[in-house]
Amino acid sequence: LGPGKMLRRMVEADRLSSIILFGPPGTGKTSLARVVAATTRSGFAKLNAVTAGVADIKRVIADTENPILNPSGRTLLFVDEIHRFTRSQQDALLPSVESGLLTLVGATTESPWATSNGPLLSRFTVFRLEPIDHDDLTVLLDRALGATGSTIDVEARAALLHGVDGDARKLLTTLDVAIAL
Repeated sequence: LGPGKMLRRMVEADRLSSIILFGPPGTGKTSLARVVAATTRSGFAKLNAVTAGVADIKRVIADTENPILNPSGRTLLFVDEIHRFTRSQQDALLPSVESGLLTLVGATTESPWATSNGPLLSRFTVFRLEPIDHDDLTVLLDRALGATGSTIDVEARAALLHGVDGDARKLLTTLDVAIAL
């Protein structure tokens, strides 16, 4: 994600190909997809694979093809929990991803090599996100404490940072509960 890195260069040039963001919970997959969506000149749509069906996919495709709704003629489609898509849902995406009509950004905690069909997977670049390291979690914790005007003692800080296993969402949720109590 740093300057000069592959994903960042693709996003800054607005030349993003379809990608899968693969990693454990709380590593920023959805947050990263939001940043990517905010920088593209394409249309944007979001689906959650748990609740979306083939009809939802067809609606996104039809909206993308409509020059009034989408003058750019391209859509960046973010699919959260993409590993939950059935083969028929993946097949419904394939022609539009293949033609470039849709740029697909999928987020998953499951191995895309085990959950995506071959033809669709061959059109993705897979980016593996790692658990957030201790230093970055510390920065996040300090920002959250500052934003809420809260403090934390040394022992509680150490326990919190150690207990979240690199999961930023778990850190923030646990902190919210502690502040509420």
